[in-house]
Amino acid sequence: MGLVLTVLVTSEDLWIVALLGALAGIYLFFRGFRVLQRKRLIGDTPTSKIRSASMGLVEVTGLASGPYTMKAPITNLPCYYYRSMVWQWKQVGKNKEWVKIIDESLHLPFYLDDNTGRVLVNPQGAELDIHRDFHEEYSPSLFSDKDFIPVNVSSFLEGHGFGNDREKIKVEEYCIKPKNALFILGTLAENPGLEVSAKPIRTLHATATGVTFSISGFKEDPLQSVLDAAPAMMQTTMETRSFSTVITTKKYDPGAGTSEEIIRLSADTSKPLNADQMTQQQKIAAALTKAGISNPAAWAAAGIDPGPVTATAVCPENGSATNVQDFDLKPKVALMKGTHNPAFFISWRSQRDVLASLGWKSALYIWGGPILTLLCAYILVRHFSFL
Repeated sequence: MGLVLTVLVTSEDLWIVALLGALAGIYLFFRGFRVLQRKRLIGDTPTSKIRSASMGLVEVTGLASGPYTMKAPITNLPCYYYRSMVWQWKQVGKNKEWVKIIDESLHLPFYLDDNTGRVLVNPQGAELDIHRDFHEEYSPSLFSDKDFIPVNVSSFLEGHGFGNDREKIKVEEYCIKPKNALFILGTLAENPGLEVSAKPIRTLHATATGVTFSISGFKEDPLQSVLDAAPAMMQTTMETRSFSTVITTKKYDPGAGTSEEIIRLSADTSKPLNADQMTQQQKIAAALTKAGISNPAAWAAAGIDPGPVTATAVCPENGSATNVQDFDLKPKVALMKGTHNPAFFISWRSQRDVLASLGWKSALYIWGGPILTLLCAYILVRHFSFL
C-alpha cells in the first residue's frame, strides 16, 4: 500500500486531485446526514389513503391518471411528464468529457388514483426518481455514410438547434406515463388556482431556481424585449384552442372505440391577418418572426410551442360523456411542494424500496466521506513532505 501511494505521489497534479477529494469527502459526510434526514422523514410520515388524507405533509401511493397526455419527443410515449436530456462527448481543456447540451422537461398536471379517490398532483419543483424509458449512445461510423442517429433523436436535436455534426452523443428520457405506480411525499394544500388543461408546462426541478434562456446576440431577455416592443402582447393565459394556427387531426382506435384529438401550434405566419383578427398568440408569433428569433427556447418562453410537443385528449367518437368529464379540472386541493415544508418527492418505487435506497446511501456517505477525506489528507501530507 505504501509503495502504491509513493508512486502516486510522484505525480505533479496529484495534490490537486487529493485536495478535491478531501473536499468531496467533507461534502459527502454532510450530504449523508441530509439523506438520513430524508429517510427518517419518509419513515415517520404515515402513508394515507387519498380519501382520508389530511391537509399538510402526506404520503400517498397510487396510479397516475388524467384526462390529457402529451407525447414524449424521443420515445413518442403518451405521458404526463417527460425529461429529455442529451450529452455530447466534447473536448474540455486537456480532457474529453460528457457535456449536457439539451435538457428539456415539460409536464401536465395529473392525478394520483388509489381506488379510494383522486388527488391532483402538480409536479413543479419535485425531486423526481422515475423510470428511465430511453438510454442510448450514438457514435459516428467510419464505414458508413448514412446518418448514425435515428430520426426521432435527430428531429429532437434539430428542434434545439443542433444538427448531426458527427459527434458522439448520449440520450436519455424519463417519463411519467398513464397507470404508472407512484409513491409521493408532498404537501396537500388548497389549490392555488391550478387548472388541468392540455397545455404543457415547463418543469422546474428541485435543484432549479429559475429558467433562463441564452440566445446569441441578446444581452437581455429576448421575450421581454419583444413584449416591450409590442404593448398589445401583454401576458395572457393561453387556452388550448387559442393557438395562432391550429392543426387538428383525429386518429381513431377501433379497439378502444376512441379517437385522439391532436392539437398542435404551427409557427407558420405566412397568411397575413389584420391586427384586429389576430389572437394574442398570433401577435407574439408574428413579433418573434419579425425579430428573427427562431430559437425554440424563446418560443417556449413566450408560451408558444414551435411544434414538437403535442397535447392529446382521448374522447369517444360518438361525442358523448368524455374522459375529461370524469375528472374535476378545478379541484379544491392539490398535492404539491409546500411553502412551509418544501419536501416534495415523487418516485416510481415503493416506500420500502425508497427507504432501503436512502438507508444504504446515507451510510455510504456518512462513513465513506470521512475515509475519503483522511486518505486524501494523507496523500497531501506525503506530497508536501510533512511526514
